[in-house]
Amino acid sequence: MKALIALFISSLFFSGASYAEAKTEKAIFAGGCFWCMEPPFEKLDGVVSVVSGYIGGTEQNPEYKQVARGLTGHTEAVEITFRPGMISYEKLLEVFWMQVDPTVDDRQFVDTGKQYRPGIFYTNNRQKAAAEKSKQATEALGLHGKPFKLEITQATTFWPAEDYHQDYYKKNPLRYKFYRFNSGRDQYLKRVWGDKYKK
Repeated sequence: MKALIALFISSLFFSGASYAEAKTEKAIFAGGCFWCMEPPFEKLDGVVSVVSGYIGGTEQNPEYKQVARGLTGHTEAVEITFRPGMISYEKLLEVFWMQVDPTVDDRQFVDTGKQYRPGIFYTNNRQKAAAEKSKQATEALGLHGKPFKLEITQATTFWPAEDYHQDYYKKNPLRYKFYRFNSGRDQYLKRVWGDKYKK
């Protein structure tokens, strides 16, 4: 009887999905303004959630005003929860490279300062190896015309940003579109990637 109950509960929990599809993993990427880093990943099948936040600094519980002024050592980033049984980390890396200018380490587009530096923050050795391989392959394409300065580092504590920053592009679509256009992000990435670029 207990076995039948357990099987029934399990079937409700997984809703027909395999165990591999139900398992989740986290990926953390920094690409300047975190508002712009959410949409490309949220639309992917296998991605459970994308959270804007801060990583790479020493301050506990950093706040946006502190980070934006470069007072904490953090960079704006997104934490992506995904199902590796449905989408690979390598695929996330492919999408990531099409969102950033990896040739700088102190800004991204209109936003300047280390708090907007691009980066990959790996959570395990497999992610580290995949990120390094992907970086080498992307740099070898020569599309950016400059050496890459983007760093691949081990993830430290990720601090979620304030609620008003989460899904900003959905909550404030007009302001988001105005900011994004004037940031020069899409114009630069379109020049680099051509028709392959999708924001």
